[in-house]
Amino acid sequence: MFHAVSSLVPSPRSPQNQNDQHHPAPDRSPGKPSARPAGQRDAFFDNAKYMAIVLVAVAHSWEPIKGDSRVLQGAYMVVYTFHMPAFIIISGYFSRSFDGSPARLKRLITGIAVPYVLFETAYSLFRRYGDHSPGQEISLLDPMYLTWFLVALFVWRLTTPLWKLIRFPLPLALVLAMLASLAPSIGKDLDLPRILQFLPYFVLGLSLKPEHFRLVRRRSVRIAAVPVFAFALVFSWWAVPRVKASWFYHSDSAQALGSPWWAGPVMQLAMFGCALLLTACFFSWVPGRTMWFTVLGAGTLYGYLLHGFVLKGTDYAGGFDHAWLHSAPGEVAVSVVVAGVVTLLCTRPVQRVFRFAVEPRMEWAFREDAVRVAQARERAKVPA
Repeated sequence: MFHAVSSLVPSPRSPQNQNDQHHPAPDRSPGKPSARPAGQRDAFFDNAKYMAIVLVAVAHSWEPIKGDSRVLQGAYMVVYTFHMPAFIIISGYFSRSFDGSPARLKRLITGIAVPYVLFETAYSLFRRYGDHSPGQEISLLDPMYLTWFLVALFVWRLTTPLWKLIRFPLPLALVLAMLASLAPSIGKDLDLPRILQFLPYFVLGLSLKPEHFRLVRRRSVRIAAVPVFAFALVFSWWAVPRVKASWFYHSDSAQALGSPWWAGPVMQLAMFGCALLLTACFFSWVPGRTMWFTVLGAGTLYGYLLHGFVLKGTDYAGGFDHAWLHSAPGEVAVSVVVAGVVTLLCTRPVQRVFRFAVEPRMEWAFREDAVRVAQARERAKVPA
Protein backbone atom coordinates (compact mmCIF):
# COMPACT_ATOMS: atom_id res chain seq x y z
CA MET A 1 0.00 0.00 0.00
CA PHE A 2 5.65 2.77 -3.24
CA HIS A 3 7.76 0.70 -5.53
CA ALA A 4 6.30 -2.66 -6.43
CA VAL A 5 4.06 -3.60 -3.51
CA SER A 6 5.15 -1.85 -0.37
CA SER A 7 1.78 -1.26 1.16
CA LEU A 8 -1.48 -2.99 1.84
CA VAL A 9 -2.65 -2.04 -1.62
CA PRO A 10 -0.77 -1.31 -4.84
CA SER A 11 0.75 2.10 -5.30
CA PRO A 12 -1.99 4.73 -5.60
CA ARG A 13 -0.55 6.28 -8.72
CA SER A 14 -2.72 7.88 -11.30
CA PRO A 15 -4.98 5.29 -12.95
CA GLN A 16 -3.48 6.09 -16.35
CA ASN A 17 -0.31 4.52 -15.09
CA GLN A 18 -2.23 1.38 -14.18
CA ASN A 19 -3.99 1.10 -17.54
CA ASP A 20 -7.27 1.80 -15.82
CA GLN A 21 -10.02 3.38 -17.84
CA HIS A 22 -11.62 5.12 -14.87
CA HIS A 23 -9.21 8.01 -14.52
CA PRO A 24 -10.22 10.82 -12.20
CA ALA A 25 -11.17 14.09 -13.78
CA PRO A 26 -9.28 17.22 -12.75
CA ASP A 27 -10.68 18.48 -9.46
CA ARG A 28 -9.86 22.05 -8.55
CA SER A 29 -12.27 22.42 -5.66
CA PRO A 30 -10.81 24.05 -2.55
CA GLY A 31 -8.93 21.55 -0.42
CA LYS A 32 -8.84 18.91 -3.17
CA PRO A 33 -5.93 18.00 -5.40
CA SER A 34 -5.71 19.21 -8.94
CA ALA A 35 -4.99 16.99 -11.91
CA ARG A 36 -1.86 14.90 -11.39
CA PRO A 37 0.86 14.13 -13.89
CA ALA A 38 1.03 10.49 -14.95
CA GLY A 39 2.84 8.36 -12.37
CA GLN A 40 2.29 10.77 -9.46
CA ARG A 41 0.83 9.31 -6.29
CA ASP A 42 -2.60 10.38 -5.14
CA ALA A 43 -2.18 12.17 -1.80
CA PHE A 44 -5.72 11.27 -0.70
CA PHE A 45 -5.09 7.53 -0.72
CA ASP A 46 -1.68 7.84 0.91
CA ASN A 47 -3.25 10.00 3.62
CA ALA A 48 -6.10 7.52 4.08
CA LYS A 49 -3.71 4.59 4.41
CA TYR A 50 -1.54 6.37 6.97
CA MET A 51 -4.52 7.44 9.07
CA ALA A 52 -6.00 3.95 8.88
CA ILE A 53 -2.76 2.23 9.90
CA VAL A 54 -2.52 4.52 12.93
CA LEU A 55 -6.05 3.50 13.92
CA VAL A 56 -5.16 -0.18 13.42
CA ALA A 57 -2.10 0.06 15.67
CA VAL A 58 -3.82 2.16 18.33
CA ALA A 59 -6.81 -0.20 18.45
CA HIS A 60 -4.42 -3.15 18.84
CA SER A 61 -2.80 -1.36 21.79
CA TRP A 62 -6.20 -0.99 23.45
CA GLU A 63 -6.77 -4.74 23.57
CA PRO A 64 -4.57 -5.44 26.61
CA ILE A 65 -5.59 -2.30 28.54
CA LYS A 66 -9.29 -1.79 27.85
CA GLY A 67 -10.28 -4.13 30.71
CA ASP A 68 -13.47 -2.88 32.34
CA SER A 69 -13.27 0.61 30.82
CA ARG A 70 -16.63 0.95 29.13
CA VAL A 71 -15.58 4.12 27.32
CA LEU A 72 -12.46 2.52 25.84
CA GLN A 73 -14.35 -0.64 24.95
CA GLY A 74 -16.92 1.49 23.13
CA ALA A 75 -14.24 3.40 21.22
CA TYR A 76 -12.61 0.05 20.41
CA MET A 77 -15.87 -1.18 18.86
CA VAL A 78 -16.25 1.98 16.76
CA VAL A 79 -12.72 1.78 15.39
CA TYR A 80 -13.02 -1.94 14.70
CA THR A 81 -16.23 -1.32 12.79
CA PHE A 82 -14.50 0.58 10.00
CA HIS A 83 -10.68 0.57 10.14
CA MET A 84 -10.16 -2.74 8.32
CA PRO A 85 -13.10 -2.22 5.94
CA ALA A 86 -11.50 1.09 4.92
CA PHE A 87 -8.18 -0.63 4.20
CA ILE A 88 -9.86 -3.46 2.34
CA ILE A 89 -11.97 -1.13 0.20
CA ILE A 90 -8.83 0.73 -0.87
CA SER A 91 -7.15 -2.62 -1.54
CA GLY A 92 -10.01 -3.62 -3.81
CA TYR A 93 -10.04 -0.27 -5.57
CA PHE A 94 -6.37 -0.58 -6.54
CA SER A 95 -6.72 -4.25 -7.47
CA ARG A 96 -9.01 -3.47 -10.41
CA SER A 97 -6.15 -3.78 -12.86
CA PHE A 98 -5.17 -7.28 -11.68
CA ASP A 99 -5.58 -9.60 -14.67
CA GLY A 100 -3.51 -12.64 -13.76
CA SER A 101 -0.69 -11.66 -16.13
CA PRO A 102 2.86 -12.85 -15.32
CA ALA A 103 3.89 -9.39 -14.13
CA ARG A 104 0.89 -9.13 -11.80
CA LEU A 105 1.44 -12.66 -10.47
CA LYS A 106 5.10 -11.90 -9.72
CA ARG A 107 4.00 -8.84 -7.80
CA LEU A 108 1.42 -10.91 -5.93
CA ILE A 109 4.03 -13.47 -4.91
CA THR A 110 6.80 -11.06 -3.89
CA GLY A 111 4.54 -8.44 -2.35
CA ILE A 112 2.13 -10.67 -0.45
CA ALA A 113 2.89 -14.41 -0.45
CA VAL A 114 6.57 -14.20 0.46
CA PRO A 115 6.08 -11.58 3.22
CA TYR A 116 3.31 -13.79 4.64
CA VAL A 117 5.63 -16.79 4.89
CA LEU A 118 8.41 -14.71 6.46
CA PHE A 119 6.29 -12.83 8.97
CA GLU A 120 4.11 -15.80 9.89
CA THR A 121 7.30 -17.68 10.73
CA ALA A 122 8.76 -14.68 12.57
CA TYR A 123 5.64 -14.09 14.69
CA SER A 124 5.42 -17.78 15.59
CA LEU A 125 9.07 -17.87 16.70
CA PHE A 126 8.64 -14.57 18.53
CA ARG A 127 5.80 -16.00 20.55
CA ARG A 128 7.57 -19.32 21.18
CA TYR A 129 10.62 -17.65 22.68
CA GLY A 130 9.34 -14.24 23.74
CA ASP A 131 6.26 -15.56 25.51
CA HIS A 132 7.94 -18.82 26.58
CA SER A 133 5.42 -20.90 24.64
CA PRO A 134 7.35 -23.98 23.47
CA GLY A 135 4.12 -25.45 22.10
CA GLN A 136 3.77 -22.65 19.54
CA GLU A 137 4.08 -24.28 16.13
CA ILE A 138 4.91 -22.72 12.79
CA SER A 139 1.90 -23.39 10.59
CA LEU A 140 1.31 -21.51 7.37
CA LEU A 141 -2.29 -22.73 7.43
CA ASP A 142 -3.07 -20.95 10.70
CA PRO A 143 -2.31 -17.21 10.30
CA MET A 144 -1.09 -15.69 13.54
CA TYR A 145 -2.13 -12.28 14.84
CA LEU A 146 -2.22 -9.77 11.96
CA THR A 147 -0.79 -11.92 9.17
CA TRP A 148 -4.32 -13.06 8.26
CA PHE A 149 -4.69 -9.96 6.11
CA LEU A 150 -1.88 -11.01 3.78
CA VAL A 151 -3.54 -14.39 3.20
CA ALA A 152 -6.87 -12.69 2.62
CA LEU A 153 -5.43 -10.15 0.20
CA PHE A 154 -3.68 -12.92 -1.73
CA VAL A 155 -6.95 -14.83 -2.14
CA TRP A 156 -9.03 -11.75 -2.92
CA ARG A 157 -6.65 -10.41 -5.52
CA LEU A 158 -6.17 -13.81 -7.13
CA THR A 159 -9.96 -14.02 -7.61
CA THR A 160 -10.27 -10.47 -8.96
CA PRO A 161 -10.79 -11.53 -12.62
CA LEU A 162 -13.73 -13.67 -11.47
CA TRP A 163 -15.39 -10.81 -9.59
CA LYS A 164 -14.91 -8.51 -12.57
CA LEU A 165 -16.64 -11.09 -14.78
CA ILE A 166 -19.73 -11.60 -12.62
CA ARG A 167 -22.71 -9.32 -13.27
CA PHE A 168 -23.71 -8.81 -9.61
CA PRO A 169 -20.49 -9.36 -7.63
CA LEU A 170 -21.36 -7.48 -4.43
CA PRO A 171 -24.64 -9.33 -3.71
CA LEU A 172 -22.83 -12.64 -4.27
CA ALA A 173 -19.99 -11.61 -1.95
CA LEU A 174 -22.53 -10.65 0.73
CA VAL A 175 -24.23 -14.03 0.39
CA LEU A 176 -20.89 -15.80 0.83
CA ALA A 177 -20.12 -13.65 3.89
CA MET A 178 -23.50 -14.48 5.43
CA LEU A 179 -23.04 -18.19 4.76
CA ALA A 180 -19.59 -18.09 6.35
CA SER A 181 -21.12 -16.61 9.49
CA LEU A 182 -23.50 -19.53 10.00
CA ALA A 183 -21.23 -22.43 9.00
CA PRO A 184 -19.08 -23.54 11.98
CA SER A 185 -17.90 -26.53 9.95
CA ILE A 186 -16.09 -24.32 7.43
CA GLY A 187 -12.86 -24.79 9.35
CA LYS A 188 -10.10 -22.39 10.35
CA ASP A 189 -7.49 -23.18 7.70
CA LEU A 190 -6.04 -19.93 6.29
CA ASP A 191 -8.58 -18.10 8.46
CA LEU A 192 -11.18 -18.79 5.75
CA PRO A 193 -14.19 -17.51 7.76
CA ARG A 194 -12.52 -14.10 8.05
CA ILE A 195 -11.54 -14.08 4.38
CA LEU A 196 -15.14 -14.68 3.36
CA GLN A 197 -16.74 -12.34 5.90
CA PHE A 198 -14.51 -9.43 4.87
CA LEU A 199 -14.82 -10.29 1.16
CA PRO A 200 -17.71 -7.84 0.41
CA TYR A 201 -15.52 -4.84 1.22
CA PHE A 202 -12.87 -5.94 -1.27
CA VAL A 203 -15.48 -6.60 -3.96
CA LEU A 204 -17.02 -3.21 -3.25
CA GLY A 205 -13.61 -1.59 -3.76
CA LEU A 206 -13.34 -3.33 -7.12
CA SER A 207 -16.64 -1.73 -8.14
CA LEU A 208 -15.82 1.82 -7.06
CA LYS A 209 -14.78 4.66 -9.35
CA PRO A 210 -12.92 7.90 -8.57
CA GLU A 211 -16.17 9.87 -8.51
CA HIS A 212 -17.43 7.75 -5.62
CA PHE A 213 -14.52 8.87 -3.46
CA ARG A 214 -15.05 12.50 -4.49
CA LEU A 215 -18.70 12.12 -3.52
CA VAL A 216 -17.93 11.33 0.13
CA ARG A 217 -15.31 14.09 0.35
CA ARG A 218 -17.80 16.91 -0.06
CA ARG A 219 -18.06 19.51 2.69
CA SER A 220 -21.62 18.47 3.54
CA VAL A 221 -20.46 14.90 4.20
CA ARG A 222 -17.59 16.10 6.41
CA ILE A 223 -20.05 18.09 8.50
CA ALA A 224 -22.53 15.21 8.70
CA ALA A 225 -19.75 12.86 9.81
CA VAL A 226 -19.46 14.68 13.15
CA PRO A 227 -22.88 13.71 14.53
CA VAL A 228 -22.60 10.26 12.92
CA PHE A 229 -19.40 9.46 14.79
CA ALA A 230 -20.80 11.03 17.97
CA PHE A 231 -23.87 8.79 17.75
CA ALA A 232 -21.65 5.77 16.99
CA LEU A 233 -19.62 6.39 20.15
CA VAL A 234 -22.75 6.75 22.31
CA PHE A 235 -24.36 3.68 20.75
CA SER A 236 -21.23 1.59 21.19
CA TRP A 237 -21.03 2.65 24.86
CA TRP A 238 -24.58 1.32 25.24
CA ALA A 239 -23.72 -1.85 23.28
CA VAL A 240 -20.59 -2.80 25.27
CA PRO A 241 -22.37 -5.12 27.75
CA ARG A 242 -24.79 -6.35 25.10
CA VAL A 243 -22.63 -7.13 22.04
CA LYS A 244 -19.53 -9.33 22.00
CA ALA A 245 -16.47 -7.62 20.58
CA SER A 246 -15.68 -10.89 18.76
CA TRP A 247 -18.34 -10.01 16.19
CA PHE A 248 -16.07 -7.24 14.92
CA TYR A 249 -13.23 -9.67 14.16
CA HIS A 250 -15.35 -11.50 11.55
CA SER A 251 -13.48 -14.70 12.34
CA ASP A 252 -16.16 -16.96 13.84
CA SER A 253 -19.59 -18.29 13.09
CA ALA A 254 -22.64 -17.24 15.09
CA GLN A 255 -22.75 -20.62 16.84
CA ALA A 256 -19.11 -20.30 17.90
CA LEU A 257 -20.03 -16.98 19.53
CA GLY A 258 -22.90 -18.59 21.44
CA SER A 259 -25.65 -17.09 19.26
CA PRO A 260 -28.40 -18.75 17.19
CA TRP A 261 -27.51 -19.52 13.57
CA TRP A 262 -29.73 -16.77 12.15
CA ALA A 263 -27.82 -14.10 14.08
CA GLY A 264 -24.80 -14.56 11.79
CA PRO A 265 -26.39 -13.33 8.54
CA VAL A 266 -28.28 -10.58 10.37
CA MET A 267 -25.11 -9.30 12.03
CA GLN A 268 -23.18 -9.50 8.75
CA LEU A 269 -25.68 -7.23 7.01
CA ALA A 270 -25.99 -4.87 9.97
CA MET A 271 -22.23 -4.53 10.41
CA PHE A 272 -21.73 -4.12 6.66
CA GLY A 273 -24.11 -1.17 6.68
CA CYS A 274 -22.49 0.37 9.78
CA ALA A 275 -19.00 -0.16 8.37
CA LEU A 276 -19.89 1.53 5.08
CA LEU A 277 -21.39 4.51 6.88
CA LEU A 278 -18.42 5.01 9.20
CA THR A 279 -15.92 4.35 6.41
CA ALA A 280 -17.58 7.03 4.28
CA CYS A 281 -17.35 9.43 7.22
CA PHE A 282 -13.70 8.51 7.75
CA PHE A 283 -12.89 9.12 4.08
CA SER A 284 -14.65 12.49 4.26
CA TRP A 285 -12.12 13.62 6.88
CA VAL A 286 -9.07 12.44 4.95
CA PRO A 287 -7.29 15.45 3.40
CA GLY A 288 -6.82 15.37 -0.35
CA ARG A 289 -3.74 17.62 -0.37
CA THR A 290 -0.16 16.72 0.49
CA MET A 291 0.42 16.70 4.25
CA TRP A 292 3.49 16.04 6.39
CA PHE A 293 2.42 12.41 6.73
CA THR A 294 1.48 11.81 3.08
CA VAL A 295 4.85 10.28 2.26
CA LEU A 296 4.30 7.75 5.06
CA GLY A 297 1.39 6.28 3.13
CA ALA A 298 3.99 4.54 0.98
CA GLY A 299 5.20 2.55 3.99
CA THR A 300 2.00 1.39 5.61
CA LEU A 301 2.73 -2.30 5.05
CA TYR A 302 5.92 -1.87 7.07
CA GLY A 303 3.99 -0.22 9.88
CA TYR A 304 1.32 -2.91 9.73
CA LEU A 305 3.65 -5.89 9.82
CA LEU A 306 6.19 -4.49 12.30
CA HIS A 307 4.05 -2.81 14.93
CA GLY A 308 2.84 -6.21 16.11
CA PHE A 309 6.34 -7.07 17.35
CA VAL A 310 6.38 -3.90 19.46
CA LEU A 311 2.96 -4.54 20.98
CA LYS A 312 3.41 -8.27 21.49
CA GLY A 313 6.90 -7.75 22.88
CA THR A 314 5.56 -5.24 25.38
CA ASP A 315 2.74 -7.61 26.30
CA TYR A 316 5.07 -10.60 26.71
CA ALA A 317 7.30 -8.51 28.98
CA GLY A 318 4.33 -7.46 31.14
CA GLY A 319 4.54 -3.85 30.04
CA PHE A 320 0.76 -3.46 29.88
CA ASP A 321 0.26 -4.75 33.43
CA HIS A 322 1.03 -1.43 35.13
CA ALA A 323 -2.09 -0.12 36.85
CA TRP A 324 -1.57 3.45 35.63
CA LEU A 325 -1.90 2.35 32.00
CA HIS A 326 -5.45 1.24 32.76
CA SER A 327 -6.46 4.75 33.85
CA ALA A 328 -7.73 7.43 31.47
CA PRO A 329 -4.38 9.30 31.33
CA GLY A 330 -2.57 6.00 30.80
CA GLU A 331 -4.87 4.97 27.96
CA VAL A 332 -4.27 8.30 26.24
CA ALA A 333 -0.52 7.98 26.75
CA VAL A 334 -0.48 4.47 25.27
CA SER A 335 -2.47 5.68 22.26
CA VAL A 336 -0.11 8.60 21.61
CA VAL A 337 3.03 6.49 22.01
CA VAL A 338 1.76 3.72 19.74
CA ALA A 339 0.68 6.26 17.11
CA GLY A 340 4.21 7.65 17.20
CA VAL A 341 5.79 4.20 16.98
CA VAL A 342 3.75 3.11 13.95
CA THR A 343 4.53 6.45 12.31
CA LEU A 344 8.26 5.79 12.70
CA LEU A 345 7.81 2.28 11.32
CA CYS A 346 6.39 3.75 8.10
CA THR A 347 9.43 5.94 7.46
CA ARG A 348 11.98 5.38 4.70
CA PRO A 349 14.90 4.36 6.95
CA VAL A 350 12.78 1.51 8.30
CA GLN A 351 11.74 0.60 4.77
CA ARG A 352 15.38 0.36 3.70
CA VAL A 353 16.22 -1.96 6.60
CA PHE A 354 13.28 -4.33 6.18
CA ARG A 355 12.77 -4.19 2.43
CA PHE A 356 14.34 -7.65 2.07
CA ALA A 357 11.35 -9.12 3.93
CA VAL A 358 8.50 -6.80 2.92
CA GLU A 359 9.45 -6.07 -0.69
CA PRO A 360 11.84 -8.79 -1.84
CA ARG A 361 12.72 -8.44 -5.51
CA MET A 362 13.50 -12.12 -6.12
CA GLU A 363 14.27 -11.74 -9.81
CA TRP A 364 16.26 -14.96 -9.53
CA ALA A 365 13.08 -16.92 -8.78
CA PHE A 366 11.25 -16.12 -12.02
CA ARG A 367 11.73 -16.93 -15.65
CA GLU A 368 12.18 -14.06 -18.04
CA ASP A 369 9.03 -12.98 -19.81
CA ALA A 370 9.38 -14.52 -23.30
CA VAL A 371 7.31 -11.76 -24.89
CA ARG A 372 9.43 -9.04 -23.30
CA VAL A 373 12.64 -10.75 -24.38
CA ALA A 374 11.37 -11.05 -27.96
CA GLN A 375 10.38 -7.38 -28.00
CA ALA A 376 13.82 -6.38 -26.72
CA ARG A 377 15.46 -8.40 -29.47
CA GLU A 378 13.27 -6.74 -32.08
CA ARG A 379 14.18 -3.31 -30.76
CA ALA A 380 17.85 -4.25 -30.86
CA LYS A 381 17.54 -5.09 -34.55
CA VAL A 382 16.19 -1.65 -35.41
CA PRO A 383 19.08 0.66 -36.47
CA ALA A 384 19.53 3.74 -34.39
